[in-house]
Amino acid sequence: MSFDSLEDAVEVGDEGARITVEDISRATFVRYAGASGDFNPLHYNDEYVRNAGYDGVFGQGMFVAGIVSRVVTQWFGIEGVSTFDIRFTEKVLPGETIHAFGVVEEVQETPDATTIELALTAETDDGTELATGTATVTFGESSL
Repeated sequence: MSFDSLEDAVEVGDEGARITVEDISRATFVRYAGASGDFNPLHYNDEYVRNAGYDGVFGQGMFVAGIVSRVVTQWFGIEGVSTFDIRFTEKVLPGETIHAFGVVEEVQETPDATTIELALTAETDDGTELATGTATVTFGESSL
């Protein structure tokens, strides 16, 4: 997205790209483990999970963070992203669908740059919040 088009295109309250990942499976967690190196047995081993006091396997937090990050990069690209913070609030379970979205919270314009502050959310079909976060995107001379 170019700096010139940003001034007219983004306003507080705008909602951008929505990312949906359907029917998450245990195999999804295993594939993510292979890609990330996070082989914690909580994500694939039933006996280990039960012994640890959980009802069943659950996904890696960073798997959810990756889905949420796509909201920002599909909306604005990666070039101007200067911050991305996320807080996990619930576990994602096999069979669930994740919906991730962002809302413009603030737009700051200077002669040299436009900075956009985003609020980010990931939730399941039933509205259970999995994660919340924020991101900052800057376009113009002060872009990182």
